[in-house]
Amino acid sequence: MCGFVCLWNIDDQALARRMIGKIAHRGPDEVHVSQAANVPAIMAHCRLSIIGPENGSQPIYSAEDILVANGEIYNYADLRAILGESAFETESDSETILHLFRAGERRWIDKLDGMFAFVLATPERIIAARDPLGIKPLFMARIGNGLAFASELKAYDGLGLSEVEAIDPGAMFDSIGGIREWYRMPQGAAELEPGEEAEPIWRELRLVLEAAVRKWMVVEVGAFLSGGLDSSIVAALAAGAINRPLKTFSVGTAASPDLAAARRVAEHIGSDHHELVFSVDDLVAILPHVIYHLESADVDLVRSALPTHFAAVLARRHVKAVLTGEGADELFAGYAYHHAYARKPRALADELTRSLGTMHNINLQRVDRITMAQGLEARTPFLDRDLIGFAQSIPASLKMKITDATTQETTEKWILRKAYEELLPADLVWRKKAQFDEGSGTVDVLTEALSRRLGVTSAVDRESEGGLYERILRNQFENPDFILENAGMWTAGRVTV
Repeated sequence: MCGFVCLWNIDDQALARRMIGKIAHRGPDEVHVSQAANVPAIMAHCRLSIIGPENGSQPIYSAEDILVANGEIYNYADLRAILGESAFETESDSETILHLFRAGERRWIDKLDGMFAFVLATPERIIAARDPLGIKPLFMARIGNGLAFASELKAYDGLGLSEVEAIDPGAMFDSIGGIREWYRMPQGAAELEPGEEAEPIWRELRLVLEAAVRKWMVVEVGAFLSGGLDSSIVAALAAGAINRPLKTFSVGTAASPDLAAARRVAEHIGSDHHELVFSVDDLVAILPHVIYHLESADVDLVRSALPTHFAAVLARRHVKAVLTGEGADELFAGYAYHHAYARKPRALADELTRSLGTMHNINLQRVDRITMAQGLEARTPFLDRDLIGFAQSIPASLKMKITDATTQETTEKWILRKAYEELLPADLVWRKKAQFDEGSGTVDVLTEALSRRLGVTSAVDRESEGGLYERILRNQFENPDFILENAGMWTAGRVTV
């Protein structure tokens, strides 16, 4: 896990060093800036060493080609075996990207299974690409006749640029052929086919999700554990996949329901559990740090980023990588507004497909920026490519299910709960969802924290809260308008049912 900068047709090492310095928190283990002899590229890389720590430094070279990458390739061992071990000079999973490209197959990038962003340069061309969901960030800007790529917006701050574009999830930029979409989100299914039953589906879901969790457990990982359904399932599956206690991490205010629920799950799965309790004073102190690294002043993103920050701080004391439950709500209809779609499964399936495609600019941005600010890698097994394909084939009517014909009561994520009702205590499996900022107690203490920051005694309304976040952001960037114009913002889909 890391951050990188690449300058193409821009001969300015000082600029590359300045840009990588802005995002050096992403890779606290080492920083390298390299300029290839026969390639018009300067590549800068800051590294969090996880796989191949002894010889996995980047940029990586093969003949005249040069690569910088961010993320994890989970099928790298299989790819190395196919490509031939003799071709490899390092133990890094990222090196497989370079050799796949050099193999010359037309759809070589489709063979990569994981979360990644990379830039690959040859003497004649430059290629930049991003994983299917955009778990890892990648931005591109034009400077004169050249191109500048970076892992975060703040790398460009102060350069006087008027425009930057994110490489879309599942897309590849090629200086020869332009941008193409190499991955397309499968369309979600709506209702059961005639004669189709739910039980075989939720039984298969177990197998697919278990395989995803195991795949994403390269090297030692811990797990965020809020005590909610998604993180509890991931933690339970991870604990069952190793022969030592899994390290789990929970945060909240002293009396928060998440801490209590997480303790129960931790005891149930036998994890090595750690907690961090935060207060009003803590929130007041870390607001500027969180907003700066989040690269957004959106109220909902900031609220959910605050407990994520404390969880990342806690986890980084013990591990370099953690599993999270991100993506389950988008795959299995877990948000409150999804209930309005319960009687229109086709509309729900379409909305879930839409929201999966926008995750990169909201929840995945939050998780990436806030964890990487601590030099921590967050892994999202619910967004495993194979799991997405299977989950999208599950009828939406089994995700948001009408569970009481008389009262018309609906249950979110029903199929996921059903699949794991024997793995965890029933009251936890069927516990109603609470947003992370609510369950952790953040919303309650944030009210007082905001009043202190604004010097008022009354509750702060949403408009004033957003205004405060924007002022904090503006005070930390040389060109805040540039950051705000490209910032992630949370918007729920329109309910047209």
